[in-house]
Amino acid sequence: MARKEHDVNRSARSGRFVKQTTAEREPKTTATEHVGAGAGDREVHRSTSTGRFVTKTTAELHPATTETQHV
Repeated sequence: MARKEHDVNRSARSGRFVKQTTAEREPKTTATEHVGAGAGDREVHRSTSTGRFVTKTTAELHPATTETQHV
């Protein structure tokens, strides 16, 4: 199943997804990412509870509460 290309917005403070209207209202504290259409070659790890990026070591120590993404 092919992934649909689209943009997502994240709060730079919390790492959580935010609405497009929030991104427009607070551009200095929001990051927009382009996702989809095949996995990239870079691997990143995120905390499932906060949405923030974590190190590979943290992901290995806490596999139940982290997720790995290919971007």
